[in-house]
Amino acid sequence: MIKSMTGFGRTTFDMEGKSVIVEIRTLNSKQMDMNTRIAPLFRSKEIEIRALISRLLERGKVDVSIYFEKGFTDDVTINTELAKSYYAALKQLSAEIGNPVESDIFLHVLRMPDVVTTVQEELTEAQWESLSNAVAGACRMVDEFRMQEGEILARDFDKRICLIRDMIDEVTPLEENRIATLRAKFEKGLEESKLKAQYDPNRFEQELFYYIEKLDITEEKVRLRKHCNYFLETMRDANANGKKLAFIVQECGREINTLGSKSNDFLIQQIVVRMKDELEKMKEQLANIL
Repeated sequence: MIKSMTGFGRTTFDMEGKSVIVEIRTLNSKQMDMNTRIAPLFRSKEIEIRALISRLLERGKVDVSIYFEKGFTDDVTINTELAKSYYAALKQLSAEIGNPVESDIFLHVLRMPDVVTTVQEELTEAQWESLSNAVAGACRMVDEFRMQEGEILARDFDKRICLIRDMIDEVTPLEENRIATLRAKFEKGLEESKLKAQYDPNRFEQELFYYIEKLDITEEKVRLRKHCNYFLETMRDANANGKKLAFIVQECGREINTLGSKSNDFLIQQIVVRMKDELEKMKEQLANIL
């Protein structure tokens, strides 16, 4: 069963009357590419959070947000004595240099180092357990979202790979006509060159057989059909993954290209173009498969 790399999960939990929200969004990427926006209280556990998400989501572009519900503000303190000291020093400096605007001094004082600080709490083991459970819950929601998206993609892949397989059957009658057309073309060439009475019919048959054998596409059709069947089997396997499916599609593309180059027939090449079109659409979607 395949999974999409697109997903979303959101969980909340209560921490001493404060509502904490965990949001995880994922998109396609060749490897794990994680960006985090974590509230200051939880930053000490960022490494553990990243490890947990990497283990559960495997790969993809992952955006993680962990924050308190809107309306909650951290406790802040103002170092009054330090603020007074800054204010006195700045006011004295303002007077010495003749600065007429003293109303801005207070604003500058508030921006000085260590005047306004946020009270940082230590994350307890119980709080960390609640947070890790919330993160794991959000990952499970992402995984469920991925599975739903994967089912939609699987139906699309099934339809397109079956179309390619059906097109192989369309080639067979055209291939038989192609051989007759080649024979007629060679005989006509001999007649036009006035060599028909001079050539050895047995040698002509040998050369024709050799030429037709070089253009034979039976093996390509057989291999392409097997690749299509293998793709469907792999897609329905419990351990299906996008990279393996991409390799199979790549092999399908090689057989289709060879089939087109050896066909030497306009109608067969039209079918080959249709096969390539379906294959390209599959490649675009496979970039989003886990």
